[in-house]
Amino acid sequence: MEAYIFVSTGPDMLWKVAEESLKIDGVKTAHTVTGQYDVVIYVVFENMEALGELIRKVHAIKGVMRTQTAVVVPPRIY
Repeated sequence: MEAYIFVSTGPDMLWKVAEESLKIDGVKTAHTVTGQYDVVIYVVFENMEALGELIRKVHAIKGVMRTQTAVVVPPRIY
């Protein structure tokens, strides 16, 4: 399964949050971005429990203020 975690950070923390998130198992990419969020993290996981653990680890990074997660919907099979 896949998801995107959108992260809002404290002032001047976006680069540090992106770098630290890459150390978490399951995180494939982390990009600093413009707009409503500061960092977008792409993760791959086995089940919803594992996603919850990934989110907890992201929240434990210094500078993370809040997150919003979007789980990727699998393609339709016809």
